[in-house]
Amino acid sequence: MTAAPQLVVHRDKELMAHATAARLITRIVDAQAARGTASVVLTGGRNGNALLAAIAASPARDAVDWARVDLWWGDERFVAADDPDRNAVQARAELLDRVPVDPARVHEMPASDGVDGSDVESAAARYADELAKAADPGSGLAVPAFDVLLLGVGPDTHVASLFPEHPGVREGELTVVGVRGAPKPPPTRVSLTLPAIRAAREVWLLAAGEDKADAVALALSGPGEVQAPASGAYGTEGTLWLLDRSAAARLPEGFRPTAAG
Repeated sequence: MTAAPQLVVHRDKELMAHATAARLITRIVDAQAARGTASVVLTGGRNGNALLAAIAASPARDAVDWARVDLWWGDERFVAADDPDRNAVQARAELLDRVPVDPARVHEMPASDGVDGSDVESAAARYADELAKAADPGSGLAVPAFDVLLLGVGPDTHVASLFPEHPGVREGELTVVGVRGAPKPPPTRVSLTLPAIRAAREVWLLAAGEDKADAVALALSGPGEVQAPASGAYGTEGTLWLLDRSAAARLPEGFRPTAAG
């Protein structure tokens, strides 16, 4: 049985970004102290990119041994490798080009101009193989046990590129899927599945703004992951919803923040 999620509500999206940056830096440092390395799954979008920019601006970023961090992505737009819409391109601009990461430990999802060409299913299978090779052989998992997996929450409750009622959110075996016909552009994407997401030690869901309030309320009310994919995203050790006051404006009855800022 999964533990109830924790809710942290911040005054505004700027404070949320900086407080979450401090929290993530601490979590990475703790993981490196415990195991020598840390593994983080990044997310794009306005909140994911704001978080990366806040890390880049934080003096505490130097507490991280960036050469011992494995970086993955929860989803990616299946466009050319240098397309500015790619989450990886945006992450490099906001943070990765500013810290001494090991290029071999930055695991970008395949692009549409890569070896798989326009075959998004082959691209997804390629990323699944990369995840499997990085998994602990004794864990029985097909992906690494990520220390923190970050997810933005869409206004329709989608996470990664798992959209309500779409085939990807129903996938129970594969760890990575090709997504076609996404309801927001671009329509073709690569995404982790819910089983891969739920292998993470901690899952952090980010939502800020009034346009996310209904999605947060719906996902926390327990409608089921097919109707509200965010409700199916949780970690083996903890699940954290990081919100600003606007996104937390319509929390379901019984949900109270465990911390506020």
